[in-house]
Amino acid sequence: MFSANQRSGTERNVRRERLLRLLARENGEQRIRGVLLLLTRESRRRGRKVNFVPRRRKEHSLKMEKEASPEDLTSAQETIIKEETITQRKWVKLDQTTYVDPTGQTRIWESVKRTTRKEGGSADGVAVIPVLQRTLHYDCMVLVKQFRPPIGAFCLEFPAGLIDINETPEVAALRELEEETGYKGDILECSPALCLDPGLTNCASHIATVTINGDLPVNLKPKQKPEEGEFVEVVTLPKNDLMQRIEELVAEEHLIVDAKLYAYALALRHASDQPFQVPFMKF
Repeated sequence: MFSANQRSGTERNVRRERLLRLLARENGEQRIRGVLLLLTRESRRRGRKVNFVPRRRKEHSLKMEKEASPEDLTSAQETIIKEETITQRKWVKLDQTTYVDPTGQTRIWESVKRTTRKEGGSADGVAVIPVLQRTLHYDCMVLVKQFRPPIGAFCLEFPAGLIDINETPEVAALRELEEETGYKGDILECSPALCLDPGLTNCASHIATVTINGDLPVNLKPKQKPEEGEFVEVVTLPKNDLMQRIEELVAEEHLIVDAKLYAYALALRHASDQPFQVPFMKF
């Protein structure tokens, strides 16, 4: 026969094992650890030293923690289930994307997409970084200012536009530069397709760096060739003082600066700044 203490201890063990099996079926490893912690504290309060986690359960718990590590979680493969168009107009459409996140949960994301991207194309358009070079002059950046209805204000930005059918990004860059500014230039380099606002849209753009020989007769008096409904003002700013001149224009005319242009000007400023000096330490 068991004594009262033995029966009480046996009953506690049975209840504990039943609880662990129930929680295990729900795959609640975190709940199990919480229960074990409470049981451990209760045992210590009564002056007993009990190991509630068998060796195999410990190994299983460590395996689960390893499998759920942040590194593995972030490298999990998300999956697009379906994409539906909610509404569509001439230039843009509103889509709803159903996808699976790294935890296996199904989620919905709304996004805006252009309707003009060509089939198989990796980008919608191209932006141009035009550097005007003239003898006995500082290099200048050729920019454009135009009213942008979505923000209700004038925006200072690089010349840019959509890529036409059967047109390379380089060809589109030179065409857009001539249409918006009148200048003819040469491609120095062109980036791969770059996302613009991936949380809102799948719109992507190439960025082409173009040099303009300002001494050529064709570039002495450039004439714009805007499309119908396009009203663009050319703004030329010195490259070596680009950020300060942009800030002055913003203060005077209350412009909004395109993020690509501002990032470029900021990079130029940082490139010309003196490196941080470590102060001399006296001992």
